[in-house]
Amino acid sequence: MGNTRYIQSFQPLAGPGAKILILGSMPGIASLEAGQYYAHSRNAFWPIMGDVFGAQPSLPYEARRSILINHGVAVWDVLKLCRREGSLDSNIRDEVPNDFAKFFEMFPRISRVLLNGGTAARSYGKYVQPLVPELRALAVPSTSPAYAAMRYGEKLDRWRCALD
Repeated sequence: MGNTRYIQSFQPLAGPGAKILILGSMPGIASLEAGQYYAHSRNAFWPIMGDVFGAQPSLPYEARRSILINHGVAVWDVLKLCRREGSLDSNIRDEVPNDFAKFFEMFPRISRVLLNGGTAARSYGKYVQPLVPELRALAVPSTSPAYAAMRYGEKLDRWRCALD
């Protein structure tokens, strides 16, 4: 892993009315190749967003993005850059966080943060929480296909409660 090149996350998916911020750790290979958040076909993110907001995975990506933005939901990653072989969060090395001071300045209505999985939660605690200690943050079950310990229905229930 010593020669693994840096990979970079995407710009935030957010509109001026954003109130909820969903943070992952870093896009996986399928997402990076597609240039889309949560592009892996077995990732539960878009099925959950479909069940909660109507952003069904069968819709074009731009339509799904618009639906989330219209519901005041922003999507981003804690990390801006890292080295990682493959898509597993456990392989992340040499991480660099995104500029959250600037993000929260641009989107001051954010009142809740959902952390998609354990690595996002740990990285948030390390890099972001000190900047906004008053902001309510909640870890939710990872939508990654690598997290198979929980059935879809239970993940959906937990995400739905966190988004309400």
